Amino acid sequence: MCATCGCGSGETRIVPLNIGSVMDFKPISCGHGAHAPGLSKTRIVQIEQDILSKNDALAARNRAAFAAAGHFALNIVSSPGSGKTTLLERTIRDLSAALPIAVIEGDQETSNDAERIRAAGAQSIQINTGRGCHLDADMVGRAYDQLRPRTGSVLFIENVGNLVCPSSFDLGEAARVVLFSITEGEDKPLKYPDIFASADIVLVSKIDLQPYLDCDLALIEANIRRVNRKARIMHVSARSGDGLEHWYGWLGQSARQCVA
Repeated sequence: MCATCGCGSGETRIVPLNIGSVMDFKPISCGHGAHAPGLSKTRIVQIEQDILSKNDALAARNRAAFAAAGHFALNIVSSPGSGKTTLLERTIRDLSAALPIAVIEGDQETSNDAERIRAAGAQSIQINTGRGCHLDADMVGRAYDQLRPRTGSVLFIENVGNLVCPSSFDLGEAARVVLFSITEGEDKPLKYPDIFASADIVLVSKIDLQPYLDCDLALIEANIRRVNRKARIMHVSARSGDGLEHWYGWLGQSARQCVA
């Protein structure tokens, strides 16, 4: 178990596409910042480096497999309730006729999100992490082998809702997207800088709620820029459709470049 955040080991399973046995395997634990009785700080640092080195090697393998199949892979990260699945449902319904989409879903339990994605019209497979708080490259690689997306698909990897541990784990994605709801408070990028610093795109979501909230969008952007000057920032609402044309435009252009 991870001494930092309580990640369980030996509990992760990939829920099969059809009824059958589940696949159990030991996830790579996140040990950054851990305090383990009986171990020196030097030894803990070495263990952490070994864990991340192993994950990076598996991520490189995933990245090569995605590229060979012409898959544009996106790691979607946010806190719980920011609207990742709702955004994906809307994206699938709006774009799947022209752009094949597949989704790897990560949650501690249930297959609810994978079922929602399939109902929206896309291929999907569910990873349940048990007490684990993030996806790692091994989980994603094994789920990908089962999912087998169509050639040229956009592959969304919806990570477990968490703004801490996913920042350290490369999954083999071409881009990392952080979804940040305006209901969470303007200071989230300053409280959780690592995840925002690692983002290629920050989608500021639920902007349809702005008239009902005491929310300063300019301050949100300023705080994002304090930790990441390069990320593209877009304001979107999956409910109203506001701003989605910018998200769709970037997505389609990036997917075409990947296939080319």
